[in-house]
Amino acid sequence: MSSLKDKVAIVTGASSGIGAGIVKELLQSGMKVVGLARRKAKVEKLGKGYDGKLFARETDVTKDGDIVNAFNWTEKNVGPVYVLVNNAGIARMSPIDEADIENIKQVLSTNVIALTICTKEALKSMKANNVDGFIINISSITGHYPTPIPGFSIYTTSKYGVTAFTESIRRELAASGSNIRVTNLSPGLVESEATENFLNKYAYIKSEDIARGVKYIITQPPGVNVAQLTLRPVGEVL
Repeated sequence: MSSLKDKVAIVTGASSGIGAGIVKELLQSGMKVVGLARRKAKVEKLGKGYDGKLFARETDVTKDGDIVNAFNWTEKNVGPVYVLVNNAGIARMSPIDEADIENIKQVLSTNVIALTICTKEALKSMKANNVDGFIINISSITGHYPTPIPGFSIYTTSKYGVTAFTESIRRELAASGSNIRVTNLSPGLVESEATENFLNKYAYIKSEDIARGVKYIITQPPGVNVAQLTLRPVGEVL
């Protein structure tokens, strides 16, 4: 297991929740962490008191140009990407026949299209710099089992897409002889700004739990790819 010190990680959706927890865990490991989020000021507050160094970049992942600029800036100013954590994601609850079309597009754009473009840019950086790095896509338990809670059809669809995409690129890289490792990380219900309405009804885990899962993935010895990691709260019935 090689040291993570000074290696470069990009985390999307870094301003709060799971993303913020992952940023802190990677900084604790001494990494250079580029946190991408629309709320840059919130990301900047995460960087104090750690061995690693934080770089906050205001980025809207639904804008292709923002993504490309963020990755180009990172490679030029921080270094080649070693870890990408595709965490940015949103949910919009609504029965499908009542769903706002713009909300449908926003969920798919954020959860699937942006993740795909970020992966493309990270792989480009890794290959150009001969980096055997990690792509970690934050999916969801709903990317394996549809939730019984009504109104989540588009979110569930997006997370199934993430699960399928992750396994597809893992196989694609393996077939090419690449040592870049790819993981689909699927949490159950996680405490965050977006899940406040569910926390008094269902068992949940915390962002720090997901962050430790990320650390576990990227500290495996060469030759070990954690292809799927599922983290669910004890007693979860969803």
